[in-house]
Amino acid sequence: MDLVVSIITPAYNHAAFIAECIQSALDQDFENWEMFIVNDGSTDETALIAGKFAAADPRIKVFNRENIGIFRLAENYNFAIQQAQGKYIAILEGDDIWEKDKLSRQVKALDQRPESVLAWSPAIQVNIDQSLSFQVSPATKPEDYKLFENNPVGNILNILFFRNCIPALTSLIRKDVLVKIGGFQQGYGLPLVDLPTWQLLAAQGTFHFDPEPTGRWRVYPGQTTKTHLVRIFSGCYALSVHNLKELSKNKSLSFTVKEKDITSHFDKVMIMAYSREGRYLLIKKEYKEARINYRKAITARGGEYVWKLRALVGLMLSFLHLDVEWLARLLKRPSYKN
Repeated sequence: MDLVVSIITPAYNHAAFIAECIQSALDQDFENWEMFIVNDGSTDETALIAGKFAAADPRIKVFNRENIGIFRLAENYNFAIQQAQGKYIAILEGDDIWEKDKLSRQVKALDQRPESVLAWSPAIQVNIDQSLSFQVSPATKPEDYKLFENNPVGNILNILFFRNCIPALTSLIRKDVLVKIGGFQQGYGLPLVDLPTWQLLAAQGTFHFDPEPTGRWRVYPGQTTKTHLVRIFSGCYALSVHNLKELSKNKSLSFTVKEKDITSHFDKVMIMAYSREGRYLLIKKEYKEARINYRKAITARGGEYVWKLRALVGLMLSFLHLDVEWLARLLKRPSYKN
């Protein structure tokens, strides 16, 4: 039987999570898969824990590589693609968890829809020990649903040029199409590969969207997406402007975005990014750095007054060496501290 799914699991210091991550692959009701755990020079017991699973199941292979960091993440992803024998590529990062029927649902969908190059769904955001669920991501507007299947081809770029609506852990991608675009993409100073890759895949075929979540995505202060928010949004702006110009050359693609739309959007988003990054820096007790971000949020151009007010509150608390999590709990909002 031909191998169907190759799972790519990048990991760095995920000793607290990697066992749950791997177990969620082992618990799948679809069994025709292989798993490549690419350990990026972890200094904890990630390699040891993963190695025990690999010794017990030949479908699991661990590659312990020299640390190259998140800004060269695509190299580890594409190293795994070179080893992969599956028809489809799935992503399961070392701190994420799948639902038991994730692969079976998506393999069936792509097998039935040869014109679709990617299958995806929402993910449930949970805290570090999964004791709390924050929200289902993406938080969608009714008008977004007509874009999620990228039909006609290019349609989802009307979202992807502004934000990443596709949680990486929920994706299943045709390997041949992924190879065609040059594998996983990065660049623009981004510590991520998903959005740059989705934007190019959106020009290659339709997507399959399943509204039922297929995985759980941990949210905690030390994550890349929390500690580099400003850098991420700055890079996403440059990425989107570049790909807009390149993909506009293909007149068959269906999107209506203009460069001025992207610029206006990211002017507003940067205020939120500075404010949120300040919040996570408070949790880490990095008060001086938090104040720098809060001040930038307050003085940035644009009228995102709710985020400017949040930044002002955070700025005042930083001088008291307090974080805002107690206030979030008081207002019955999720706290990101645990």
